[in-house]
Amino acid sequence: MNGGGEEREGEPMEEEREEEKERILLMWGYLPGVSPQRSPLLSPVPVRFPGSPAGDAWRDACGGGCGFAMAISESGKLMTWGSTDDLGQSYLTSGKHEEIPEAFPLPTDTPLMKAAAGWAHCVAVTAQGEVYTWGWKECVPSGKVVGDQSAAGLRLLEKDALLSSDQVSPRSQISKGGEESAKRRKLTSSKQGPESSSSDENLSALPCLVSLGPGVRINTVAAGGRHTLALSDMGQVWGWGYGGEGQLGLGSRIRMVSSPHPVPCIESVACGKDKSQAAPGGYISSEGQAHKMTGSVVKAIACGGRHSAVVTDTGALLTFGWGLYGQCGQGSTDDELSPTCVSSLLGIQIRGIAAGLWHTICTSADGDVYAFGGNQFGQLGTGTEQAETIPRLLDAQCLENSSAKIISCGARHSAMVSEDGKVFCWGWNKYGQLGLGDAIDRSIPSQIPLDGCLPTNVSCGWWHTLLLAKPFT
Repeated sequence: MNGGGEEREGEPMEEEREEEKERILLMWGYLPGVSPQRSPLLSPVPVRFPGSPAGDAWRDACGGGCGFAMAISESGKLMTWGSTDDLGQSYLTSGKHEEIPEAFPLPTDTPLMKAAAGWAHCVAVTAQGEVYTWGWKECVPSGKVVGDQSAAGLRLLEKDALLSSDQVSPRSQISKGGEESAKRRKLTSSKQGPESSSSDENLSALPCLVSLGPGVRINTVAAGGRHTLALSDMGQVWGWGYGGEGQLGLGSRIRMVSSPHPVPCIESVACGKDKSQAAPGGYISSEGQAHKMTGSVVKAIACGGRHSAVVTDTGALLTFGWGLYGQCGQGSTDDELSPTCVSSLLGIQIRGIAAGLWHTICTSADGDVYAFGGNQFGQLGTGTEQAETIPRLLDAQCLENSSAKIISCGARHSAMVSEDGKVFCWGWNKYGQLGLGDAIDRSIPSQIPLDGCLPTNVSCGWWHTLLLAKPFT
């Protein structure tokens, strides 16, 4: 029961629909098609919803990928904007929608519930639990498994002029702390649509329905650099795409999985490498194995650049994939080829999870925030630029009286909404992706001044941030 009326699943009451139609969407950071000079938005700017006869409105923010933003409308349409036609392949993925959001054409009339974007691929879930995906061909299931990168994938990297998967930036990479090399590649202009050029067709796949097992209904999706995870209503995780560092959790370094495979997140879960780091809540047997009830189903998923993380129904955090910067939280820089329990968090009920290019952020049921991984720009929020291979509790003074509700990660920045409606950002800020009015990096969470609205969701794109909010009446 809610508000004295009967609440039916998937059908909000009239009062709730009216409230949702009042939501506003704010954006900041680097979205090249939004301003004529392609200048970054250093402070929050409202996103105007295009006029429609049905009086549609914003329902959810979905972040976006490299150079484009995504959100879902009240009627269940995927709205995209910010892209231009000369920044690699992003416009092929998001449509030539620049300043004004437009509905992205999908081969279904079923309303969308969730959506996510990687570097240059997108994935969306309908109200019926079906999954559609499009973008880079190597990220779109084709029903085959190959042992190496496809020629199309190699041509795509050359055409898009994107840097190698751990070195992506809007124009050129910044060299900082010796951890990132300053690489530049000339951007290739691409003036034709996906249907008009055979070379573009080799690079980009149009939206297609993902074939999963009979009766599989997906609730939510996550998109990483070149891999995708999908979570079913039964708590089973499915994965496809690039898996060379173990980010698909299949126990091997298979480079390309072109058909969805179940990811064994619960069965035979390891509990970290350094068992001495296990927190209270687990125990060490005589064989030196950590035992902990890791749960029976998965409740949340996240994809980083080349690593993945899931949260189970008991609040256990499992990670897998690339570990060079400690982004798997296992106390080492080794890759994890299979889902592995983060032993230092055993006994702490994890609720939310987000992953960036090289870092991971999670929240607990108590509202605490833990961060680990790469920290070259302060994206962990620890006050330093030192990487953390074990989850570290954020103890910034500004968070003392704030309980974390929602967390999100961009490539190298992080954002949080607290239970009392405050918004904090930290990390890389060259393109204003922190929304603080300048381009100065922050190594500790900093509150964004907002007036007249109550934030309900935050979602980071690669170099930008979206905030969904309800205006005060």
